Amino acid sequence: GPAHLFRLAGKCFSFVESTYKYEFCPFHNVTQHEQTFRWNAYSGILGIWDEWEIDNNTFVGMWMREGDSCETKSRQTKVHLVCGKSNKLAYVSEPSTCVYSLTFETPLVCHPHSLLVYPTLTEALQRKWDEAEQLLYDELITDQGYKKILKEIFEEAGLLKATEEEEVEKQNKKISVEFETVEKCSKEYKQLSKEIKKLKDLLSQHGIAYKGNSGE
Repeated sequence: GPAHLFRLAGKCFSFVESTYKYEFCPFHNVTQHEQTFRWNAYSGILGIWDEWEIDNNTFVGMWMREGDSCETKSRQTKVHLVCGKSNKLAYVSEPSTCVYSLTFETPLVCHPHSLLVYPTLTEALQRKWDEAEQLLYDELITDQGYKKILKEIFEEAGLLKATEEEEVEKQNKKISVEFETVEKCSKEYKQLSKEIKKLKDLLSQHGIAYKGNSGE
């Protein structure tokens, strides 16, 4: 992520609401501690640093996942980074069961470019992004294709984590044919047509009738 935010690493910020104290340690975890004298006061992890949430070339939040178990799932927290005069945990809510939302204020995100994704990437990945922009501009890929390439770039940069389904898909991709551009599709189509013609010729040589239609 943005290098200037790394100065927050190793620090923790707390927020007290009614009987609970919440603690956010950037790039580490989020915890909750019950401030009572009960013998079984709750103290637990609401999420461990996992990945960024990216929208429109901007880091919009930090996801802390795989916290303590909660019924059938793990607790998780999204931390929203907003501009503020000092570093402080300003607000905590639980929009849905065991999914928490934290608002963290910091002067480190006040500059309009402070949360842009592109500048944090390596030259190779920036080039890949530029190429995708050009393909989209030339209408050689769809908007969906463009978003897919961006997601792959972010995963390669370690900003997002690929899901298990995506990992399986990547393995399958090695055996399946995927057309990212119209040019690739045409090229592949011509090769397949040649191959079909060869096979048809072979069949007719052996006196076997070919029942396929032209669409196949």
